[in-house]
Amino acid sequence: MIAGFDVAKWVFEELGEVGFIPLVKEGEWIKPGRIAIIKGKARVLLTGERVALNFLQRLSGIATLTRRFVDRVKGTGVKILDTRKTTPGLRYLEKYAVRVGGGFNHRFGLFDAVLIKDNHIEIAGGVGNALKKVRGEIEVKNLDELREALDNGAERVLLDNMSIETLKKAVHIARGKAEVEVSGGVNLENVREIALTGCDYISVGMLTHSARALDISLEITVK
Repeated sequence: MIAGFDVAKWVFEELGEVGFIPLVKEGEWIKPGRIAIIKGKARVLLTGERVALNFLQRLSGIATLTRRFVDRVKGTGVKILDTRKTTPGLRYLEKYAVRVGGGFNHRFGLFDAVLIKDNHIEIAGGVGNALKKVRGEIEVKNLDELREALDNGAERVLLDNMSIETLKKAVHIARGKAEVEVSGGVNLENVREIALTGCDYISVGMLTHSARALDISLEITVK
């Protein structure tokens, strides 16, 4: 799956006049082959080659991995989310690539959504105290913390690193009271089993921190 055509085009346009002709659509699942034709002076193409390919390979790798996760949970109604585990300076582009792959963005930073995590809970003195200080999604690690979160008005809970059996119980407890997100240890082998527990969201850090770059090269033909 290709993502990042616009970024690659911008790289070359910063260096000179080019003609950039995509042969496939952004976000299209494709077979190996030519994906675009770029026309321009040799100096422009050679100067921009590595930077443009780095962007294109990285973003396409993220989109491809995301699509594989999305396909695994097809029919369950679960949404695949990214995390803030992104490359410094590239968060907006990497989260864009997740959307191209069919996933959804969780939050971009500390400014646009509250997620009360284990360190916050420790500092606040417990799940209940944390929710009394600030409203937002809260991370819980066991069923007791989940019940405490629900009793204190949590509207969305993040079930962190729970076994499948515990997840099933947790989803049952939270049903009708709060949205449920699952995180921790998620991979292509277990994501569907997790989705079948009945959760609403599954957040996957590896979409951005472990995606393998696609093998894309630029070959010049002189005419």
